[in-house]
Formats: sequence, structure tokens, C-alpha cells
Amino acid sequence: MYRKEDLKAALKAMEIKQNDVLMLHSSMKSIGEVLDGADTVVDAFMEYLEEGLFLTPTHTWKQMSEQYNIFDPATEPACVGIIPNIFMKKEGVVRSLHPTHSVAAYGKNAAEYVKGDDEFITPCNPKGCFGRLLDMNAKILLVGVTHARNTFIHAIEEMLDVEERFTENPTLFKVKLPDGTLKEVSMYRHYNKHMAHISESFDKLMDAYFEAGAAKWVSFGDAKCILCDAKGLYEVTKSAIEKDEHTFI
Repeated sequence: MYRKEDLKAALKAMEIKQNDVLMLHSSMKSIGEVLDGADTVVDAFMEYLEEGLFLTPTHTWKQMSEQYNIFDPATEPACVGIIPNIFMKKEGVVRSLHPTHSVAAYGKNAAEYVKGDDEFITPCNPKGCFGRLLDMNAKILLVGVTHARNTFIHAIEEMLDVEERFTENPTLFKVKLPDGTLKEVSMYRHYNKHMAHISESFDKLMDAYFEAGAAKWVSFGDAKCILCDAKGLYEVTKSAIEKDEHTFI
């Protein structure tokens, strides 16, 4: 059984610095048996990165729709696993106001990092929380999952203006602000007529990421993990898409 100190030691062994910006995509089941479960996992990351910035996706794209269109960041559960759902309720954690691709953040300048995420009209705008990973020289840790869950690659596609990634028309959502008022936000959804989920093909570049040094295998508990460098992922993906815009189709 893993304890909090074991998990913090694993982060140190990965050479993650305590002042790093780190985005976590995770499968709790992959980690194995942990004392007090996902709460301990979340606390390990928050304590280890208290001088940096710890981020997780708190996506709601799976449930949000034209019919179910009111997004309340204080109560709406994330559709991406137990770790983000526990993390976003911890004291000091802030959540962005993006109606389908929100992010939870804790640490240095967390509130500033998530600010304005409701001002964009696409899921992973280059100036939003996922695009900012590049500006921040962030690391991305995939615990028990692969690049198929690496949302930053969607942001890279937006940076490169890859065609056929969005619905023809936006969906109208209403975001509940801290003062209780509702703000209308029109948002395009991910869509491609050839593939239901483009992200399922992101692993096509897995070997290229490793070869370029943009990613490496690491361990966290029982989980086989991939630690990535946002700038490295961007350069490899950019090179591939410039050669063939349909790399992921």
C-alpha cells in the first residue's frame, strides 16, 4: 500500500521540481492501493507542488449540451475521473469558467492562470488554460493513461489552425458566475466527420515524442506513466502536422 510520502518520492524521482507547472491526466485505478485513496494522491501533488502550480482538467464536455447548458463551476462534476473531482473541492483550489473544458488550479498565481477561460469560443484556445501550458514551460504527467487523454494536443491543433475540428455552429451555454448571475457563452464543440474522437489518434505520435525527448516513461505507484514537456510536444506535433495536416485522421 502506498502512502503520501511514497507518492511524493515518486514525483521527486521523476525530476519534477517543486516550483514546476504541472498538468495531471490520471487513472486512479492504475496507481494501485493507496492509504486513504484518491485524497492522498491529491494531497501528495498539492504538497509537493506548493511552490509551483498544480493543474488538472475538470472537463464537462460529456454532459454539457444544448439541453443541459448551465455550467456551475462550484457544483458541476468533472467527467474525467475521481482525482480531478476531489482536487477541485480542496481548499485553495480555483476552477476556470470554461463550460466544457474547465481546469482546476492550485498554487502560484492559480487564480490568474484560470482567469478569462470563459471568454473564448473554442474548447482549447491557445490563450486559454491549455494553450498557456506552452507559455509556462509546463510539464504534463499522464498517469496510467496515454496521449489519447492529453488535452494539450487539442490546444496545439488550435494553435496550428488545423481544419475540421469543430462543429459548424456554436452551442449556447450559461456559466454561473461567483455572484450567482448567469453569463451566456457561445462555444464550438470538438467535431470531425471522419472520427468521433480525434484524441484517440494522438498516440500516433507517441514514438516521435519519445525519440525527440519530449516525453519519457516514469512510474507513480503501480502506474506506468508518461512525463511530457509542453514545448517538446508542440515542436514534434507542429512538425508532423506541417508535413501532413491529417496526421491524426
